[in-house]
Amino acid sequence: MRIWYQSFADNESAPGYWKSLQKFIENFAGPETEITFKGISPPDLYAHAVSEWRCGREAIANAIVASDENYDGYLMGHFQDSGLYEARAAASIPVVSLGESSMLYACQYGQRIGIITMNPRFIPYHKHQIRKYGLEDRVRDVHAMQFDPGQILAAFDDANRFDEVVEQFEAQAKPLVAAGVDVLIPAGGIPMLLLSKISNLKIAGAPVLNGLPIALRMCEMAVEMRQKFGLEVSRTPEFVRPPREVLDEFLNNPAGL
Repeated sequence: MRIWYQSFADNESAPGYWKSLQKFIENFAGPETEITFKGISPPDLYAHAVSEWRCGREAIANAIVASDENYDGYLMGHFQDSGLYEARAAASIPVVSLGESSMLYACQYGQRIGIITMNPRFIPYHKHQIRKYGLEDRVRDVHAMQFDPGQILAAFDDANRFDEVVEQFEAQAKPLVAAGVDVLIPAGGIPMLLLSKISNLKIAGAPVLNGLPIALRMCEMAVEMRQKFGLEVSRTPEFVRPPREVLDEFLNNPAGL
């Protein structure tokens, strides 16, 4: 099983995170799973819809490339899931994402879910995700720390910044739990990986969900379900795959010109 892992960071801008991510994901992969890690350059370092759109477009293109290169699955390791539905429609292989997988899986661990994102500018984006996934009754609220992605990446190499991340996360999590939230989700592979350093993390009794291994397992399962049972994503009508010439046009015009 060959899986393309699409990060919205890269090794050059975040070597500490990149190394930790590869080690963590490979530790949870099945014995027959081979993972290829791909980044985006320049990476998504600023919390804004424009950056999300730019990186999302590249993620869509890479989903097409992964299909063409005969990968078995495509895992979008970015919580905002930018370009997810378009990538799913464009690829001929299973496309699984970190945000969607985390929210869906969290529903099995509690009735009310809270998300803690890196920056307040991401809050509208996550609320749009929640509506798109039809989870308004389950994912109750989104709180935010005060980091841009580029800032929080420093916590992989700076103990003081790591402590600051933990402190801000707890400060945002406690009011959510007090309001009735059962499960907490850090919004992003970066904070998920950082907080995984704290074993069995709970805030005021509510578990903190690490979506990275969950998304990986879901991707592996999607590949297995396709291989063994022929289960494919529905192509009528949400994820209808366009003709090959449309995909080539998209790949050959990166600036949309």
